[in-house]
Amino acid sequence: MEEINEQSNQVNGVINIGNDPVMLTATEVLAKLMIKNEIILKARGQSIPNAVAVANIITGTMATGIYKIEKIKLDTVAEAGIGNMTSTVEIIINKN
Repeated sequence: MEEINEQSNQVNGVINIGNDPVMLTATEVLAKLMIKNEIILKARGQSIPNAVAVANIITGTMATGIYKIEKIKLDTVAEAGIGNMTSTVEIIINKN
């Protein structure tokens, strides 16, 4: 089931950011941006700073002026009954 979701995410240009090294993730995202015109970085909880760092590396350091951050969506998801809340972020990067 995860393979199907992963394949559909790659078709849509969605990349889930985890706790992998930031520079490694940034180079992978940059390689996918060369193929696609738009990429969506998604992160939850404590991996949000990594997604922000990847977006800043791509738009500010690696490919200055070629790519831009189009939109940032912030959200909070509450688990039913428990009351725990988890923040989520989607960062949309596209070519200028």
